[in-house]
Amino acid sequence: MNPQEQKIDINLSEEVAKGTYSNLTIITHSDNEFIMDFVNMMPGMPKGSVVSRIIMTPLNAKRLLNALADNVRKFEEKNGRIDERSQGVIPMVGGDGGLA
Repeated sequence: MNPQEQKIDINLSEEVAKGTYSNLTIITHSDNEFIMDFVNMMPGMPKGSVVSRIIMTPLNAKRLLNALADNVRKFEEKNGRIDERSQGVIPMVGGDGGLA
């Protein structure tokens, strides 16, 4: 069996399946890992809460980037272009990180 034909078994607990809402992501990196802090900011409030932190290798971060770009492309093909200007501009923070 070649690697592309291997099947994997992934468990998704009921609690995790509910999902967690995030409307801001702060991304930083070191030489060995990418750290993504998913934040929930309430409208009009100056303080938010990190609801999840994901740490991954640079290789897996690149794979995530490619998979997300592919899914956004497919979404836009079906639903129309996502207008980034409709939500305002999100400023970049720091030299090695940014917000999304």
